[in-house]
Amino acid sequence: MPSKKTEEKPGIKNKTIKKEEPEVIVKSEKSTSTFNRDTVNAATNNNSSRVIASPRAKKLASQMGVDLTKVNGSGPHGRIQADDVLKANGQPVSIPWIGEGSSPASLSSANLRVESKSETSGKSFGNPGETVQFNTLQKAVNKNMESSLDVPCFRVGYSINTDKLDNFYKKVKQNGVTMTALLVKAVAKTLKKHPQVNSSFSENGISYPENINIAVAVAMEDGGLITPVLKEPCNTDLFELSRAWKDLVKRSRAKQLEPDEYSTGTFTLSNLGMFGVDRFDAILPPGTGAILAIASSKPTVVANSDGSISVKKIMQVNLTADHRVIYGADGASFLKDLSYLIENEPEILVS
Repeated sequence: MPSKKTEEKPGIKNKTIKKEEPEVIVKSEKSTSTFNRDTVNAATNNNSSRVIASPRAKKLASQMGVDLTKVNGSGPHGRIQADDVLKANGQPVSIPWIGEGSSPASLSSANLRVESKSETSGKSFGNPGETVQFNTLQKAVNKNMESSLDVPCFRVGYSINTDKLDNFYKKVKQNGVTMTALLVKAVAKTLKKHPQVNSSFSENGISYPENINIAVAVAMEDGGLITPVLKEPCNTDLFELSRAWKDLVKRSRAKQLEPDEYSTGTFTLSNLGMFGVDRFDAILPPGTGAILAIASSKPTVVANSDGSISVKKIMQVNLTADHRVIYGADGASFLKDLSYLIENEPEILVS
């Protein structure tokens, strides 16, 4: 009887194999090589020769001349990711960049959580039992963070509905606009109405900079942080701002930034939304008055003013500010206006 069932219904056996694939992907966290042997080679569908790959992976493969049919995909169901193409081409895999995601809510599905674990269970600069010396950048960051302990800070948070922002982003993304540029533009326009939040402490009193320059915290692959600065975003259109950000990111990776491109920020953004965090507090960088921590935007059940209930995309932002120059009311008013802009008129961010 067992052999008879196998001959009469071969399709059933194939379907069973396909259903087991997600379980292999979710549980495979120990090593890349084991995972790649278990996944479908070259992300090819069982019933066809079609290659399953992300748009960015296809673009990189085309640029580098990599044959996708020979690449092992590390994504859900063996989907080829950009990092898989880089590995196949012998290039180092880059770590996620703080402040750069496809949207404030970077977790559109549970599959992204699986994808983030496919390469490694976590980043480490050394092996168990070792003591690894800090590099130059890490030492500089450590010194700055320690000096921040002397600043009397306060923290205030706000929940922002990102439905309209997400819809607007979908329209402009095809023109090269990044979510980082959108957030920077929104913050800069709000700071223009709240110069107190753009101020900083000095021995002579409260210092008000002439310009609004937004620094964005970026994680470096070999440890430490750097804060590339988008200068005067209020005077730059959204498309040019996005191009400027991409250039800064590229040169940050190559460690080619000039000092005034990472040390002239008057306000800082730190975005961990792409990791799906609900909320977090950022440490205030020396020489500035405030930093805004941006978390993930997630579907949330909301009670409306009319008593009805609906599901909306909500993003939590937390402001850390120097209480010597910025007071609670200043921070709260700033967040209220930022929320209004994002929730009601994201279209004005174009210019």
